[in-house]
Amino acid sequence: MSKFMLIAGPCVIESEENVMLIAEKIKGIAERLDLDYYFKASFDKANRTSITSYRGPGIDEGLRILKKVKDTYGLKIATDIHEPWQADRVKDVVDIIQIPAFLCRQTDLLVAAAKTGKLINVKKAQFLAPWDMKNVVKKIEDSGNKNIMLCERGTSFGYNTLVVDMTGIQEMKKFGYPVVMDATHSVQKPGGKGTATGGNRENVEPLAKAAIAAGADALFFEVHPNPDEALSDGPNMVPLDQFEDMLKRIIRVYDAVHEK
Repeated sequence: MSKFMLIAGPCVIESEENVMLIAEKIKGIAERLDLDYYFKASFDKANRTSITSYRGPGIDEGLRILKKVKDTYGLKIATDIHEPWQADRVKDVVDIIQIPAFLCRQTDLLVAAAKTGKLINVKKAQFLAPWDMKNVVKKIEDSGNKNIMLCERGTSFGYNTLVVDMTGIQEMKKFGYPVVMDATHSVQKPGGKGTATGGNRENVEPLAKAAIAAGADALFFEVHPNPDEALSDGPNMVPLDQFEDMLKRIIRVYDAVHEK
């Protein structure tokens, strides 16, 4: 990769206004810092802790808003899918199709995503060893797509707890594809608030820096103007007004690692 690759945006589409604000702000940051930027937001969060949790606007409205971001700001787009039929629906709007961690072994979902020809970012399941991702990679490759990224997002460690094994980054790089570090989901406490997921936002930056030092090729962040009032994943999202300074500090690590 010639530039530092950044995937960032809100966890879920809360409103058109919210999405457009975040996209505009991060676009400016990415231009100032010369980053290869992909705007990410979900149209549906199908694996929320509680049945009453906000899931998003759905695929029709969600894709309309993501297309508006693309057309208005000229940004590349990433979003996740949960069912095979959604791959064909999203392919004309998005540049990266993301496979959620819990679904990374779902063969039909991987095949459908692969057949779009898009860049596929597969999150490693919290219950898988890094080397087990070889079977995930093969499913996508055998479906005719070698445009793949693998994403580290933490491993289950007891109840409501995740840890990140940085050696897993190098293990997954052995498959020959870029590895992304999801720095915000890696600090989650799944179900840790009873009917919602908790998190330790203060650990996002240290984990991102460590991942870059360990060889990660790209970083993924969820960002929000007011995380404490966000409708999903607030405890682990980065406040928008702190994001640029955080990235500057992380990029210093990236530059040191890639110094020639």
